[in-house]
Amino acid sequence: MVTLSEESAITEAVEKALPSVVAIVSEEGVLLPGEDGQPTSLGSGVIIDERGYIVTNEHVVGDAVRITVTLYDGEEREATLLGHDWPFTDVAVLKIPEGGLVPLPLGNSEAVVPGQRVIALGNSLHDFRSSVTVGVASGVGRRWQRDGIFMEDLIQTDAAVNPGNSGGALINVLGQMVGMPTSVVRFDNGREVEGVAFAISSKTIQQVAGEIIEEGRVTRAYLGVSHIDLSPEVAAARGLTEQRGAWISSVGDDTPADKAGIEVGDIILVMGEHEITTDVPFLNVLMRLQPDETVLVVVSRDGEELTLDVTPIQRPQRL
Repeated sequence: MVTLSEESAITEAVEKALPSVVAIVSEEGVLLPGEDGQPTSLGSGVIIDERGYIVTNEHVVGDAVRITVTLYDGEEREATLLGHDWPFTDVAVLKIPEGGLVPLPLGNSEAVVPGQRVIALGNSLHDFRSSVTVGVASGVGRRWQRDGIFMEDLIQTDAAVNPGNSGGALINVLGQMVGMPTSVVRFDNGREVEGVAFAISSKTIQQVAGEIIEEGRVTRAYLGVSHIDLSPEVAAARGLTEQRGAWISSVGDDTPADKAGIEVGDIILVMGEHEITTDVPFLNVLMRLQPDETVLVVVSRDGEELTLDVTPIQRPQRL
């Protein structure tokens, strides 16, 4: 039961935070023959700096050729994509012209505890601007796998998160942003799921967005390979004896992997001090490496293990 004092705290927090939450329309390129209208991605964003910096999800803006931001008062401003952290985190930073902007302060996500009241702000289904849903932090420090990587340090919540809410704000009752909704679990192994949404922690947002604002990018290692993470099922389907690791499907010319002698068909087992496993796949290991720091990489090739010296470089912004 929500008490009168708690209800008052919630409404005050919402009143404080909503002016910082924006709607985002991302136009995503040229239409194919026979298609009608401009392909778009709809989502939300949060002003975090009065100079015009907005955080949102990479999946909302990553493929955009034109981005329009609608402020709380209905004013529209063109935005540029300053940078993103795909595929490691679902964080991107936009820049709009400054002036009259209300930034939302970042709270301490490490202070969030299970059972704590949280509030999701965004633009549900895009038509329902400035939507508010209330729930609790169902869990903290969660991991959830998407697009070949385990997203880490997530806040799990039962606050309703709908299409259009991606990139919005998850706030505490003080009106501080403790997370950013990124993913909703609808089904799991054929079972329908209710009340499970994940938000990127403010700790991650602060680190990633801070680097993008200051440097224009996030420091991430790059090898220059395409890969398939192995499991016993995948290995059996491909007739491979190794049941874990990253099977290399392509190697870019003149990339760190190419220079180190990694070949198509190799299975990377270890990078640096980290084994590649089902629970710690290739991308999770790669994000623990640093550009320009040479590491030992163990690969399986034709049933034999080889150890190679690999020096990753800074990951290009968009591949």
